[in-house]
Amino acid sequence: MPVTIPDEILERMAEKFRTLGDPTRLAILRALLGGEKSVGVVVAETGQNQANVSKHLKLLAEAGMVRRRKEGLQVFYVVADPLVESLCELVCGTILREAEADVERGRKIMKSWGRRG
Repeated sequence: MPVTIPDEILERMAEKFRTLGDPTRLAILRALLGGEKSVGVVVAETGQNQANVSKHLKLLAEAGMVRRRKEGLQVFYVVADPLVESLCELVCGTILREAEADVERGRKIMKSWGRRG
């Protein structure tokens, strides 16, 4: 019997996926998965400008995915929601398996044409 998920929960799920649906925010989270970092380090690691990184960090913090800590003039961020790492592992694993299957299909096609791949 299928599980019935209330509409209110579906809305919250959709909001989390919308938050994760931006490549810049994903790059920021990737940087932060290595541990707490200052905004300047996140800027350097993502290649984005400071204003853009700050805007996205604010959205991630409002969503509860990252936590901020101020020390003097610097602000440090860290991943606060364990869901982030779990989802990244699940999605990346799926993408890698799909890529492996694509490569294998390509090899079969090449072999059927008498070429080696």
